[in-house]
Amino acid sequence: MLAATLAALSAVALTTVAHAETWRMATKMPVDSPEGQLFQAFADKVDQYTDGELTIQVFPNEQLGKEDAILEQLQSGVVTIYAEGFNFLKRWEPDLAWVVAPFAFDDYDHWSRFMNSELVDGWFEHAAEKSGIVPLGDPSAIVRGPYRVLVSNKPVAGLQDVDGLKMRMPANQLLMKVWDNLGAQVMTLPWTEVYQSISKDIVQAVTSPVAMVESMRFNEVAPYMARTNEYYQSIGFMTNRAALDALDDDTRAGLMRGYRETGEESHDALAKVTQASLERMQQHGLTYTELDTQPFIERTQQLYRQMDTAGDLPEGFLQTVKDTRGAAES
Repeated sequence: MLAATLAALSAVALTTVAHAETWRMATKMPVDSPEGQLFQAFADKVDQYTDGELTIQVFPNEQLGKEDAILEQLQSGVVTIYAEGFNFLKRWEPDLAWVVAPFAFDDYDHWSRFMNSELVDGWFEHAAEKSGIVPLGDPSAIVRGPYRVLVSNKPVAGLQDVDGLKMRMPANQLLMKVWDNLGAQVMTLPWTEVYQSISKDIVQAVTSPVAMVESMRFNEVAPYMARTNEYYQSIGFMTNRAALDALDDDTRAGLMRGYRETGEESHDALAKVTQASLERMQQHGLTYTELDTQPFIERTQQLYRQMDTAGDLPEGFLQTVKDTRGAAES
């Protein structure tokens, strides 16, 4: 009888060990950055809410490789979560470039409703069919930014000051077209070359998430900051679909609870970090202003209508932006 009991207990223990999983989560951010701290908080919550059945092992600072290498690992299942923006998904679904359409959304809540619309769901599904990669839950949940600003070495008080302004942009055709339409002289430069380029007046301005300005030391060479709310951003927890589907219901529920709570906490956490950073930079000579963005919005809306007429917008984009404006939250 004792032998049989021990055998049964051993079988249960082996079953428990076999069911426990470890997922690798790759990020670009340092572990002590605000985003890095959120990622670790997410991992801790998942461990708690799944009773240790799922462990999230966070690899910060691109420890597992640059983006292309991470995407290969994500598709193969070696990496299970990649915490970054959605830009890389454009290689499988080009319309996803429009989730960061400048001056298209009234506020974060409007953008969040758009991100959870049938149109955007369809874009993510098209990308998933080709890549095997899906967002983990609400793609707008983990805020990034938390808002965007224009940092410059000369004052920018309104749209008139953008005319002729030498602005750094990433190699993003949509962003370049919008700012060119607003009158800027657009130049593409790597993010890591912005500081030196502004110091030499190669460019005069850059747009950035506000929380990254101080860490990149942009305020040292560009002491004017204007809040633009250019577009809204989140950190996508992009996940290997096969690994997600393989989880049992209880483990998946614990994973999703951890994700939802991390999303809720991200807003307050980044707001506090941002306020403290702004105060420090202002103490060191930064001039901060909040732009009247209505002229930016109106001119950009004219561009979007022209593009729509020419067939250069994703089908249903403008209508979905309109339909999600002021919609009641569920």
